[in-house]
Amino acid sequence: MATVMLKGAAKLVCQEAVRGQIGKRMPGRSGSIATEAPPVASLGKPDSPRMSIFGPAETAEFDLATVNGTATASSVDLGARTPGDTHGLTQRLSHASLWAFFIYMAGAALTFVTQVAIARMVGPASYGIYAYVFAWIALLSYGATLGFHVAVMRFVPTYLTTKQPPMALGFIMLGAKACIAAALVISLVGILLVTQEADELDPELAGSLLIGMATLPLVTVYLAGGGLVRAFEALISALLPERIVRDGLVLTLLCGAAYLTSWRLDAVAVMWMLFIASAVAASITAFASWRHWPVELNFGKPAYAFREWWPSLLPIVIMVFIDTLMNRTAVMLLGWDGYVKDAGIFSAAANMAMLIALPRVAVSSAFAPTIARLSARNDVARLQTVFAKATILSCAGGLALAMPLLMFTETIFHLLGSGFSSGVELTRILVVGQLIGVAAGPQQQLLTMAGHERAAATLMAVSAVINILGCIAGIALDGVVGAAISTSAMLIFWSISQAVYIHVRLGILPGVGWTLKARVRSEQSDKVL
Repeated sequence: MATVMLKGAAKLVCQEAVRGQIGKRMPGRSGSIATEAPPVASLGKPDSPRMSIFGPAETAEFDLATVNGTATASSVDLGARTPGDTHGLTQRLSHASLWAFFIYMAGAALTFVTQVAIARMVGPASYGIYAYVFAWIALLSYGATLGFHVAVMRFVPTYLTTKQPPMALGFIMLGAKACIAAALVISLVGILLVTQEADELDPELAGSLLIGMATLPLVTVYLAGGGLVRAFEALISALLPERIVRDGLVLTLLCGAAYLTSWRLDAVAVMWMLFIASAVAASITAFASWRHWPVELNFGKPAYAFREWWPSLLPIVIMVFIDTLMNRTAVMLLGWDGYVKDAGIFSAAANMAMLIALPRVAVSSAFAPTIARLSARNDVARLQTVFAKATILSCAGGLALAMPLLMFTETIFHLLGSGFSSGVELTRILVVGQLIGVAAGPQQQLLTMAGHERAAATLMAVSAVINILGCIAGIALDGVVGAAISTSAMLIFWSISQAVYIHVRLGILPGVGWTLKARVRSEQSDKVL
C-alpha cells in the first residue's frame, strides 16, 4: 500500500512537471536531469511584496556571481524540450522516487532489526548507554556538517545548470574543508572533556563516549558526502551507505561476535562496531563522490561567493541542528539526569513512532524540486494543488503504517526483552504527535524550497525551546512518560504553527483543509446547477 502511495506521489510531481513545462536537462551531462531547483525568490501571496536573497522570480532569471566576481543574469530555461524528453524526465523522476522509498523502508526495517538485536544482546542498561551516546553523536555530527549536506543540493545543480562549474567547485571545496575541520575540532574537544571527567563517569559510559567522539568525523563525512552525491543526481549511491551499509554491517558484526566469540557484549563493544561500520560507510560515500564526479568540474579553478552563500547557509545550519536536537532531546535529558535505562526505552519507542513519518519523507523527496520551480514562477494556485495532493498522500501513508504499528506494539517490545515493556505506552503517545505531523504534509520542505528558510528556522527554534522546557518539566513530574507527552505536544504545536504561517504568508491552505474546501465548493456548484 505504501509503495502505491509513493508511486502516486511520483506521478503527481511528474504530471506537474509536464503541465508546468519545468523539465530541464543539465548541459554537458547526457541523460541527466536537474534534481534540484535553481535559487528561487521568496514565495508569497500574489498581492504581497516578495523579498529574496536571490534574483527576481517573475522573469525566471537569477543573478549569480560569476567567476570574476561580477553579477550576470543567467536565464534558466524552464521549458521542456520535446515530448520525448518530457517522457524520459517523467520516468526518471518516478523511478528515483520509488527507489528512494524502497531504500528508506529497507533502511528502517534494517535499523529496527539491528536495534532489536542490540537490545536483546546487551540488555536495557547497556542499550540505554548506547542510545544516549548515539544521540550525542547524531547531534554533533549533523551540526558539524554546517548545513553543507543540504545546501550542496541547492547550489551545485544550479551552478552546473547555469554553466558556472568554478562556482560549484568552490562551494564543494569550501564546504568539504569546513565540515572536516568542524568535525575534527568537535571530536577532539569531546575527547578532552570525557577524559577529564572519566573518574566521575561510569566506565562503560566513558568508554562509549570516547569511541563515539572518534566516530563523529566519520559520520560527518558520510552525511556531507551523501548530500554531495545526491547533488550529482546519484540518489541510490547517496542513500545506501547510511541507510543500508552502516546498520547492515553493525548487525553482521554483532551477530558474529555473539555466536562466534565469547566476548562480553556491552555498549562499548557496540560502539566499536559502529565505528567500523561508519568507516566503511564513509569510504563508500567517498568512492561514490569520485565515481559520479561531473567532468565539467575537472577544469578551472574554484571560485567563491561568500555573500551569496551565507544568507542561505545560516538558516539551514540552524534547522539541521535544531531538527536533530528535537528528535533527541528527551533521550539526552533522560541520560543527563541519570535515567540511562529509560533513555534507551524512550529511544526504542521514538524510533518506532518515527516510522510513521517515512511516507512524508519519501513524498517530500519527490516534491522538493517542484516546489522550488513553481515558487520561482510564483504559481501559487498550482503549488496549492500539488501541496494538497502531497499532503493527502503523506497522511494516507502515515495512517497505513500507524494502524499495524499500534496493533503490534506489545509484540514488538516483547521481542526487545522484558525490560522494555514500558515502551508500549511511550510509543502510543509518540504516535499521536507523528500522525498530526504527517497529516500536515511536507510543510518544512515547502517553506525551505519556497525561500522562507528564516521563518522555518525560527518556528523550529521556538518549538525546540518549548520541547526542552517541556521535557525538563515532564521528566520532573512523570519521568519518561512526561518526556513522551512533551515531545508529542511539541510536534503538534510545530505542525500547527507552520500551517498558520504558510496560510498567512504564502496564501496556501493546509492540504487536507484545501481538499475539503474544494469539495464543498464543488457540491455547492452542483446544487446551483
